[in-house]
Amino acid sequence: MQEKYIDETKQGEAFAIAEKDGNSKKLFLESYGCQMNFSDSEIVASILNEQGYNTTLKVEEADLILLNTCSIREKAEQTVRMRLAQFKNLKKERPNMTVGVLGCMAERLKTKFLEEEQLVDLVVGPDAYRDLPNLLKETEGGRDAINVILSKEETYADINPVRLGGNGVTAFVTITRGCDNMCTFCVVPFTRGRERSRDPHSIIEECKNLWENGYKEITLLGQNVDSYLWYGGGPKKDFGKASEMQKLTAVNFAQLLDMVAVAVPKMRIRFSTSNPHEMTEEVFKMIAKHDNICKYVHLPVQSGSDRILQLMNRQHTRQEYLDLIKKGKEIVPDISFSQDMIIGFCSETEEDHQLTMSLMREVEYDYGYMFSYSERPGTPAHKKMEDDIPADVKQRRLAEVIALQGELSRKRMEGYVGRVHEVLIEGISKKNKNQWKGRNSQNAVCVFDMQEGQNMGDIVNVFVFNNTQGTLLGETVK
Repeated sequence: MQEKYIDETKQGEAFAIAEKDGNSKKLFLESYGCQMNFSDSEIVASILNEQGYNTTLKVEEADLILLNTCSIREKAEQTVRMRLAQFKNLKKERPNMTVGVLGCMAERLKTKFLEEEQLVDLVVGPDAYRDLPNLLKETEGGRDAINVILSKEETYADINPVRLGGNGVTAFVTITRGCDNMCTFCVVPFTRGRERSRDPHSIIEECKNLWENGYKEITLLGQNVDSYLWYGGGPKKDFGKASEMQKLTAVNFAQLLDMVAVAVPKMRIRFSTSNPHEMTEEVFKMIAKHDNICKYVHLPVQSGSDRILQLMNRQHTRQEYLDLIKKGKEIVPDISFSQDMIIGFCSETEEDHQLTMSLMREVEYDYGYMFSYSERPGTPAHKKMEDDIPADVKQRRLAEVIALQGELSRKRMEGYVGRVHEVLIEGISKKNKNQWKGRNSQNAVCVFDMQEGQNMGDIVNVFVFNNTQGTLLGETVK
């Protein structure tokens, strides 16, 4: 999902689905943060749909309000707290209404949330959504309810997610949960638990189901998709204890990509997010092998300085990262890359900052997600390192990185001009209701005039004649 270059967590997004006959209760469900949270919200809606809840976009008519939260930065948590404050008067008017907090913020704060936010009745972590029916019974009895137990097994593989909102063209398919990487700045291992992979057959069935229901593009999701490893179930860390037969029949990410591409040969396939130390040459080869796997990789680097990378526990060096990029471009010549960058990490010097800038110039990213470092309670960096870079220095360095990425993005977009691209129509342009918007294989957004006979979900040939910093301007060709 291509965003502006701003230091801002994606704002809450409310969803609604078609009503199920017989359901009498109303659920208002709002998601914040990453794509995994939006995917999880679809799982939650599916579970509660079976418990008598239909979703609504009108918060004032809700019997149950759920916020699926993000803890990646302090600003994300502040946004959720401000949103909760907006419900206080509504709660007074409707005392029987239940307010719950889901996801990473719930997992991080646990019972503290109930103490700090008197409005909240329900606190549920990412691995406890199956327990929602029981927890809601607790709240009906006037008691607060909480389940933040992390699981080593839960993947929700058997739950067919209800597709919330969206465009009916693109969908997320979760393939892994949790993370074992322990980057020192990151709260995810503590809020989403150990890494485990989902049964590949359930993934393929979900992808087939989506194709049969008219979807044309899927994004395989995980905190670290490249570490996908199915050997019959259980955490990846226990793979060493697996039987010889389990090891021989195990499925890694490159093999999963191959299986999905063959199973739904006309479906466009993307994946996110990758980790440099887990990314393999085989994944690039699968992208080259299958036309329906998009030529785009989101490959977070976080810093261009080896010293900072080591402090972050990133498990890759600058040179290893650059070698991986080089290999990807050799195997898939038209491939595009995007980045995540943390600016102003503990003890970052001006030299470290310049190394980040030089790495960006060398890679020439299509776009990126850039943020100043935000100390997260409970992480190794919070416990052992000093957040010692002044705010004004962080902001100045961030501004320089954003400006550079703007230059690189414009240059990359210019490289697509004068060529014909296959673009999947995903919706109507926000700026012009007479234009379609979509993305090419490299994930670049393209807008073009509507033509008679074109519909959402069509893949059309578009000649790109111009560009802006983040958008291609084109016209359809026969």
